[in-house]
Parts: sequence; structure tokens; C-alpha cells
Amino acid sequence: MPSIARPSVLGEPLDPLPKKFAAFMRPLLPGLLNEIRTEVTRSYPVYGRLLNGPDGDAIRQGVEQALTAFVDRVADPSSSSELRDELLRRFGRVEAYEGRDLEVLQGAYRLGARIALRRAKTLGRQYSLSPALILAFADALFAYVEELEAITREGYAEVRERAASEESALRRQLLHFLLAASPLPRTAVSELCKAAAWELPRSCFLVALQSPAPEHIQAALDRDVLADLDIPQPHLLVPGDLTPARLDMIRTALAGTRAALGLTVPVGQAADSVRWARRVLQLVDDDVIPDAPLIRCEDHLTTLWLLSDSALVDRVAARELAPLDELPARRRDRLVETLRVHVSTRAPAEQVGEMLGVHAQTVRYRLRTLDAYLGDRLADPDHRFAIEVALRSLHLRGHDDPE
Repeated sequence: MPSIARPSVLGEPLDPLPKKFAAFMRPLLPGLLNEIRTEVTRSYPVYGRLLNGPDGDAIRQGVEQALTAFVDRVADPSSSSELRDELLRRFGRVEAYEGRDLEVLQGAYRLGARIALRRAKTLGRQYSLSPALILAFADALFAYVEELEAITREGYAEVRERAASEESALRRQLLHFLLAASPLPRTAVSELCKAAAWELPRSCFLVALQSPAPEHIQAALDRDVLADLDIPQPHLLVPGDLTPARLDMIRTALAGTRAALGLTVPVGQAADSVRWARRVLQLVDDDVIPDAPLIRCEDHLTTLWLLSDSALVDRVAARELAPLDELPARRRDRLVETLRVHVSTRAPAEQVGEMLGVHAQTVRYRLRTLDAYLGDRLADPDHRFAIEVALRSLHLRGHDDPE
């Protein structure tokens, strides 16, 4: 049954596409996303740099939403495109902040459309679809690209219209370069600092903010603070150390907004500082770290380390505790919990029993059982350390049983 024709951004109705076409297209989306990302970054290297920078996640999500929204609209013409539209406006904002005109991004959009059309032609041969249907798809696709471009222009115009001065745009661009995975050469950064009237510090710390960031924040910041508040993961770069005066400024500016203070690092390691700060915010959302208006990474370094790679910790725990796999699940869980408290506290059986709510004799029995299964590992310093770290990490994540 054909879908209802939908108007293009130019006001002309598009030829309807059968709803079943969405079912053919949807399984192709992951591969299509990868192909578009590869081809676009090859043809437009600037987007390869952006994908490795602080806006990378938003860009990837925007491309995914643009493709998914097209398929969703074929399946249901009334489907909402609100998320897609906001991400596309952010694309436009990024282009404006980076100082580019929209021709580069429009070229990337059209390249993506050509790749999608190539996939559709292959799909047509595979399912013996009529040439008329593929032509209708092409018309709808390129009208859709015009729609994407129009929405992107809204975000682009918004930034251009509200930019206080060229200096503010340069400073935002400078912040992006300082946080990029492959930062610019020092000479290029120095030239940009001069143009932005900003002195490059020897050290700095980053502040990660919970999105969305209120508009009033910018006005309350010290003038030398670099800020990027118009992205899904807003952040600040504060030159120098975290002094009492800086802390007061941050608390005043961010009142009512949850934020995490990254570690003070050499300016070349600024990306690490913001990465740790964002991770702390995520751990707060996961109820691992207690919530507070302003949270310091400095106070949670061990937790950050233990939870830096959960998949690897699971592998370590599975390897070190493999001798217990043959036991029934409930018995194994009790032994693992007893082992965690024992290796973490080095306390006698009586204290371990109090912590676990069991009799000391039960603890001694479990420890003898553990020694029978893990004796060689518990006697070896390297294995014992691996076991302790893995169990501490699992406990922080809220489960003690490695999968």
C-alpha cells in the first residue's frame, strides 16, 4: 500500500514510495552509515578531524538520524523528525563556528545521497524492483537532501546572527582544536591564539556540564575561559590551576547546573581532562558516584581507573575466577562476595563476617573452599592483585558476578 505523498521543502509533492520499501532499506542502514562515513572523510578530510574531536558523537548521531528519519518517513509519513532537525541545526552551528561556508557540508550531503542511491540500485536488482520505483526513490532522496540543507542553514544562520564578534567564533574554534584527537601544530595554535586575543596557558582544567547548558552561563564566566555550550556535551576550558577564585567563579556561573571538574593538566592534554570529567558525570547518572552540583575528578581517581574499561575488567575477572565456574551460581556468588571483602580489607574472619552478616566460621569455611579452588592464584601477587582490582570494579558497577 503506497504511503501518502509528502511535500518537499520547496512545496512540491514528492512521488509516494511504498511502505514496504522501508523494510528493504532498514537492514542496510548500518553498512550504509559506515560507507558514507568512509567516503565523506576521504573526500572531505576536515570531517575526519571533526569526527575525532569533541563534536564527533553529535556528528555521528546526526548522520544516523538523517538516514533513519528518511526510512521512518517512508514507513510512516507522520513520523517525527524533531531529533533529526535539532542535530542538523547543530551541524550548521558547527560549520559556522569553524568558519566554513555551507558548500562543503552540502557537498558531503550530496555525496551521501549518491552513495545511498547506489545502494538502492543494488537493492532494486536484488528484489527485482521496477525502474520507476528506483526513480521515485531518487527524486524523494534528493528532495530530502534539500530539506536537510534547509534545516542546517537554520542553525548556521542562528550562529552567524548571534555571534557577538569574530573573536568569540575564533575562541570557540580554538577550543575545538585544543580538544581534537590530532591537535594543530603549536605554531598554528599560537597564530590562532593571537587572532582570538587569548594567551595560551601552560596548564588548564576542563569542566564538563550536564546538557543543556543555560544561556546565562557565558556572561558569568571569566573572560579567558573558553566555552562550548551549544553541543550535546557542553564544556569549559579554564586556564591555569583551580584556585579559590576560579572555583567561586565556576560555582556562581554554573549555579543550578550539574558539572564535573576535570584534572589540571598541561594544555596539550586538555582532551584527557574533559574525557575524565564526562566520565564522572556518567558515573553519577549510573549511581556509582554520589550526586552533587559540582563534582571533582580529583576525588574519584580510583573509581575512574577501576571503571575505565568495563569489558576488559570482565575478561580479567572471568579468567581469574574460572576455577569457580563449575560451582552452582548461588554458591559461587557467595564465595565471590566473601573473596572481594577478604582481599579488599585483609580483615580477620570475624570482621569479614560482620561485613557480610554471617558467622566467622562460615567465612573460614568459604575461605578454605576458595583456597582449594584458587590457592595458586591467591598465593601469586600478580593474580591476587588482578582478582582484587576486578572484584572492586565489579562491585562499583553494582554486580559481583562477571559474565
